[in-house]
Amino acid sequence: MAMNYNAKDEVDGGPPCAPGGTAKNRRPDNTAFKQQRLPAWQPILTAGTVLPTFFIIGLIFIPIGIGIFVTSNNIREIENPSKECEPYRRNEDKPIAPCGAIANSMFNDTLDLFLVGNESDPTPIPLKKKGIAWWTDKNVKFRNPPGADIPLEERFKGTTKPVNWVKPVYMLDPDEDNSGFINEDFIVWMRTAALPTFRKLYRLIERKNDLHPTLPAGRYYLNITYNYPVHSFDGRKRMILSTISWMGGKNPFLGIAYIAIGSISFLLGVVLLVINHKYRNSSNTADITI
Repeated sequence: MAMNYNAKDEVDGGPPCAPGGTAKNRRPDNTAFKQQRLPAWQPILTAGTVLPTFFIIGLIFIPIGIGIFVTSNNIREIENPSKECEPYRRNEDKPIAPCGAIANSMFNDTLDLFLVGNESDPTPIPLKKKGIAWWTDKNVKFRNPPGADIPLEERFKGTTKPVNWVKPVYMLDPDEDNSGFINEDFIVWMRTAALPTFRKLYRLIERKNDLHPTLPAGRYYLNITYNYPVHSFDGRKRMILSTISWMGGKNPFLGIAYIAIGSISFLLGVVLLVINHKYRNSSNTADITI
């Protein structure tokens, strides 16, 4: 017995059926959904459409964000009592000024540097204690109690010193412009570090002129008045003499980060250039062959 076979039937509707039988058609129904003829929209992303979108979003969102930020900062909240200073909020039935664990642990060693020459008496090196804090911290963030005509001691009347301090906050410096809450040693210490090993700027040694070095060659003597114990938490203290540049003190991380990002970007650029050159040549060859 013979059977007719037509390849077109298999392509159109599947395997052939027996003679006299009903052919099964696997073709989807002729509807817009099954034949994928539904209307669709796909944006064409070009520089002319994407860049204006970013600029418009920026121009709209930045003023709105500034307005919300300023409005939020103008809101005043008073919490009585405040728990941020615990457990160093009160002592001897008086509020501690400044309160809190960070202020209580303020570094209070005294360092004096001397140049030892041929003479018997060493020459003290002037150490500048102003200019070590950020301008915004000194003039905006930290303020003393109001009353410019009132002595600083009177403005802190009714408060007591932190537990671990040797003297009260209004006696940190004889100069009232560098005493109290605006004392620059205190301001530097209150800017807490993110890691357990950190550096704090203690003093500045100014260079008199370009003809003479800041510290001439010679023997130096460092006198340390030890007030800050670290044995209880296995801490260490160091004094570091360092030069500075336009970017501040020694910080290799920023340079390494720039080198790494630049190298990765350059490498990706080379790889994309090679891929683009290879596939562009392949496309041109295919067009010629066709």
